[in-house]
Amino acid sequence: MDNLISLFSDNILPIFITAGAGFILGRRIDLDPRTVSRVVFFLFSPCLIFKLLIESELEQSAILQMVAIALSSTIIIGGITFLISKFLKFNRRMLVAVLLTTMFTNAGNYGLSLNSFAFGKDTLAYASIYFVVSASMMYTLGVLIASMGRASLKQAFIGLFRLPTLYALLGAGLFNYLDLTLPLPLHRTVDLLGQAAIPAMLVLLGLQLQRATWTANWAALGTANVIRLVISPLVAYGLSALMSLHGPALQAGVTEASMPTAVMSTVLATEYDVEPAFVTTVVTTTTLLSPLTLTPLLALLGG
Repeated sequence: MDNLISLFSDNILPIFITAGAGFILGRRIDLDPRTVSRVVFFLFSPCLIFKLLIESELEQSAILQMVAIALSSTIIIGGITFLISKFLKFNRRMLVAVLLTTMFTNAGNYGLSLNSFAFGKDTLAYASIYFVVSASMMYTLGVLIASMGRASLKQAFIGLFRLPTLYALLGAGLFNYLDLTLPLPLHRTVDLLGQAAIPAMLVLLGLQLQRATWTANWAALGTANVIRLVISPLVAYGLSALMSLHGPALQAGVTEASMPTAVMSTVLATEYDVEPAFVTTVVTTTTLLSPLTLTPLLALLGG
């Protein structure tokens, strides 16, 4: 028990305190989360990912493993969600809303922070790969699910190229392949901006939660929370065993797949009018309940 308390206080509590600061700031100041989100999305996150990958020594096989677990865990959870939702006879809009809340995890704001605190730089590099894949799926598969056919595959594919993190990933791969190094002024600039990413993400999480709206569809709410916080870690752990993941790759893959619902889900739900109040409620409840599942998970993974 003492170990679990220590894991929570050392690794998860700082995340909630920082997000809480953002929550209070949002209450006291009329600060638009969209502005902060754009700074994080277009500047801090790409620099963090680029920095992590050019400084890491990840082999191509390890990168492919992280891509595989991110893709497969998302698809499998989508299939499980679809079957359960059909069994519970959710209507079409609620089915789409539940899919958005279970398939896409908060791999950025929360996931990168937790991997950094609990496991360190090596695991964080693996987690950044998962984050890029997850974000790419959100902006393609997520858009298609939310629109239920209103957005063409071509539009969703084009939207993928708006992801700055994708270019950071490709750029880092090119640098590593050609064995290039950044000039010192640029290296220090990227380093400074990358260091700002995680605290800014957590403040942004608090700002976004501060604007949460609530709804009480208990069957759907319970379904989404159980799939995201309980079933997803089990699926990820099983997939990791099949792929023979170990060490930092295992820690990153399972932890990222076990995160609460992605805040971006609320943006898609609002944009396509698929139960946005419900989706926001799930984002809030999974985030608040996540320490109950993530703390023992960290103990299992050796945090």
